[in-house]
Amino acid sequence: MADDSKTHNTRLGPLAGFIFATRWLQLPLYLGLIVAQCVYVFHFWVELVHLVEAVFGSQEALAKLVSSIGYKSDFAVTSLNETIIMLVVLALIDVVMISNLLIMVIVGGYETFVSRLNLEGHPDQPEWLSHVNASVLKVKLATAIIGISSIHLLKTFINAANYSEKVLLWQTLIHVAFLFSALAIALADKLMAHTIKSDH
Repeated sequence: MADDSKTHNTRLGPLAGFIFATRWLQLPLYLGLIVAQCVYVFHFWVELVHLVEAVFGSQEALAKLVSSIGYKSDFAVTSLNETIIMLVVLALIDVVMISNLLIMVIVGGYETFVSRLNLEGHPDQPEWLSHVNASVLKVKLATAIIGISSIHLLKTFINAANYSEKVLLWQTLIHVAFLFSALAIALADKLMAHTIKSDH
């Protein structure tokens, strides 16, 4: 009897069914993000191969690394130094963090807005996915963006000699804006959750 009631309650009219089905229009967007993820993986390995080649004395690989990280020096760069290695490693970490952000958007967004993945009980189910909703996803994305911004700002400060004071100032202000935005999002979600709990 309960099963019949449940079936009856989930049956949608033609218009409601059509509107609900439009959520699948987001599927190409998530597939596109998977393609972007593949591009990031390829970029990561290209940079890593260049780093390894530069370690073994390849001047061509070194030149590509120096160009990609925007490093400049008063003297010709003929070998790896600590600053270049640090900038390259931070760039690789940056790629990994953006890749993590993509995974959160792809998996969390699909689970929240398109269709259930039915990962309950799966040994590789992400811990955060078990209680994901629009609010949780929003806070996690804001936190991830702050992490990416922090790495980017650290890269800028390490290579500060090649940036103007105006660029340094604006990057710092943008990072601070990200911090305050994340705090505001977290506070708003906490207040909304408290309001909902009080209503019940």
